[in-house]
Parts: sequence; C-alpha cells; structure tokens
Amino acid sequence: METKSLGFIGGGRITRIFLTAFMNASKTFPQIMVFDPQEAVLTALKSKFPTISISSTELKPAAGADIVFLAVHPPVMMDTLAKIKEFLKPDSVLISLAPKLTIQKMSEILGGFSNIARINPSASSIINKGINPVCFSPLINEVKKAAIVVLMKPLGALPEVTEPKIEAYAMISAMGHTYFWPQIQKLKELAVSFGMDETEAKAVIGPMFAKK
Repeated sequence: METKSLGFIGGGRITRIFLTAFMNASKTFPQIMVFDPQEAVLTALKSKFPTISISSTELKPAAGADIVFLAVHPPVMMDTLAKIKEFLKPDSVLISLAPKLTIQKMSEILGGFSNIARINPSASSIINKGINPVCFSPLINEVKKAAIVVLMKPLGALPEVTEPKIEAYAMISAMGHTYFWPQIQKLKELAVSFGMDETEAKAVIGPMFAKK
C-alpha cells in the first residue's frame, strides 16, 4: 500500500506532534490535509507547516485521504465518525488517536468499515522517540498493517498490543512524562541554586534520564 495522502481530523496538539516528527525525519507526502473547525488552530498549524492543506468547513479532503487520523477528543468522536463516514474510501485506513472508543464500536458507526487501527501516541514522538502502542482491527490485511508500521517509524517505537491493553499503555507510555517532569524540574532548580547555569544543569540532568 503506497501512502500518497494523509488526512487529520483535528489540528491540535497530537497533529502538531505527528507533523513535527515527520518533518524532523524529512518524511514527506504528496498531500497532507487537516480539518479543524477552529480557524486559529489551522492558521497556527499552517504557519509552521506551510505545505499542508487546511479547511475549517470541508471534511471531505481530509476524510478522503489514504490514511485518516482521527485526532479529536472522546466527547466528539461519535459525531465526528458519523460525519466522515460518507467520505472514507473503501481502501483507506482510519487511525484513531483517542482513548476509550473501541474498534468494534467505530466500525459499527461507520457501517461496517473495517480498516481501522488505534494508536495511543506519546508526547516524546515530537522528537522521534515516542512509544506509540497500536492495535489493529482483526479484519485489516497485512499489507495495510505493514504500511502503518512504515508510516509511524519516524515517531519512535510502535509495539503491537491487544486492544484491552492499549489503555494501560496510555497511562504508562503516554502519561509517564508527567510523572517525571516535576522531579526533573526540581533537579534543575537545585542545580541552578548550587551555582550552575541552566545550560549546565540540562547537560547534567538530561543523560540521567536518557534511554540506554
């Protein structure tokens, strides 16, 4: 499966992380379309990624891409799925980046559409070091699965997990950074209080948390 176009439904933080990771890795696509109802969100995104196409009114371009990322909050998932249903191509793959809503439920809302995956992205994907667990619909074929693995490689690791485990991975791999940030910040403050400047503090503390 050759990925010629990406569509993002939602132009917020997760979309920004993905686009930054692709840019860092010099990964390009003929078309990237982003839909978001907020003009300000799209304007900010376009300023950083000038080659993308944006729309706050037309869902069809983004929802009609080869691979469609559903990057919206859980409360609007059901409504969003109902709206994009008519625009999904039979051979496209829909990747949900939101928690909770199962593949089976999404497939039901989409009238039986089965090319679905769920990925729970971590913030460190923005520097190409993420841990992004993925689970696939049992009906998706191996060619499409392989295309997703290749697509996501610039973002970091992509462990394939069973769907019941993906929420657990979310708590650890996606939320883990928030557990350590206060401690890292405190160490930096202590280092500065002991006489280091901020650059020196970061140089000392960073390797302590680097993956070996």
